[in-house]
Amino acid sequence: MKKIEAIIKPFKLTDVKEALNDAGILGMTVTEVKGFGRQKGHTEIYRGSEYIVDFLPKIKIEMVLPDHLVKEAVDIISKTAHTGKIGDGKIFIIPVEDALRIRTQEKGDNAV
Repeated sequence: MKKIEAIIKPFKLTDVKEALNDAGILGMTVTEVKGFGRQKGHTEIYRGSEYIVDFLPKIKIEMVLPDHLVKEAVDIISKTAHTGKIGDGKIFIIPVEDALRIRTQEKGDNAV
């Protein structure tokens, strides 16, 4: 099993969710986060004063999937979240040692 953590632009969430659902990949946790990478934020003007916005709003999607679905999910996320502009985001793939479904006590792939 692997955990996929994807940081994407907020307006791409619905597209990514629908594309994953269409492929039969279900279940995710979504968190509103703020951060910056190479883009290092940007400058805005508010009421005549200029200020730097260095933490930009993003969406973090977390999914734990069986190994055979990881490549497909990563491909779908990367294609659907892509705009070609700076700040499109990142995808991290992390090994998961085990999982347990609390309700049924199922373990491993059956718990996901």
